[in-house]
Amino acid sequence: MSNKNLVLIGGKSAAGKTASLRNLKDPEGVVYLACEAGKELPFAAKFKVITVTNPLQVPGIFQKIEGLEKYHTIIIDSLTYLMDQYESQHVLTATNGMKAWGDYAQYLKNLMQTQVASSRLNVIFLAHTSDVLNEGEMVMETMVKVKGSLMNQGIESWFNNVITAKKVILKELEDQDSPLLNITEEEESLGFKYVYQTRLTKKTINERIRGPLGMWSTSEIFIDNDLQNVLDKLHHYYDVS
Repeated sequence: MSNKNLVLIGGKSAAGKTASLRNLKDPEGVVYLACEAGKELPFAAKFKVITVTNPLQVPGIFQKIEGLEKYHTIIIDSLTYLMDQYESQHVLTATNGMKAWGDYAQYLKNLMQTQVASSRLNVIFLAHTSDVLNEGEMVMETMVKVKGSLMNQGIESWFNNVITAKKVILKELEDQDSPLLNITEEEESLGFKYVYQTRLTKKTINERIRGPLGMWSTSEIFIDNDLQNVLDKLHHYYDVS
C-alpha cells in the first residue's frame, strides 16, 4: 500500500515553505501539525492547528483524523523539527544511547510505512534543507539533513514528489512560460519571486528534487509557490480527483 498524495516540500529557512500553504481549498479540512515550538502561521488560516510537543503524538493524530471525513489534508511542519524533538526528548535523555538512536530511525520508518502509507489524506511534509559535503564524490549536495542511519538512507527516498521552495531572481524565470507561474507587480518591483522548483536543472543536479515521470513539463520547472496547484496537478496525474 502506498499514498500517491504524498509531497515533501524542502527549502532553506525563509524560502516560503509555510507561506505556500495559504491557498489550500476547504481550509477547515486541513490539519496542521506545528512542530516548531508552536510558531504561528504567517497568514490567517482556518486550519485545525495542533501543536506537537512530543513526536509520539503524531501516529495517534493520524489514526484519529483518518476516521473524520471532514479532513482531507494533514501537514507536518516541519519534519526537521519533529526529528529534532525526538532527539531531544527520547535520545539525549536515554540511558542506552545505541538503542535510542535505533528507536529514532524506527520512529520515522514506522510513521511512513504505517500511518502515511495507508492514509486516505493528502500528506504534506515540510522540511529544512542543508548543503552537505558528499565526501565520496567531493560535491556539495542539498538535502534534508537528519541524524543517524536515516541520513544515509536519505529522507527524500520515502517520497515520489519532492519539490523545493526558493527565492529566485526574475531573470532566471524569463524562459518559463506556464500558467502556473505568474509574476505580480510587487514581484516586478522587488526583482525576485518565491517559487517552487519541480524539476532538476544543470545548475541544481546535486539537489534531490524528484517527481512522477512526465508530471511536470520543462516549462514548469519553476511555478508559483502554491501547494494547491501541486495537489491539483498530482490528483490529475493519478486521476483521483
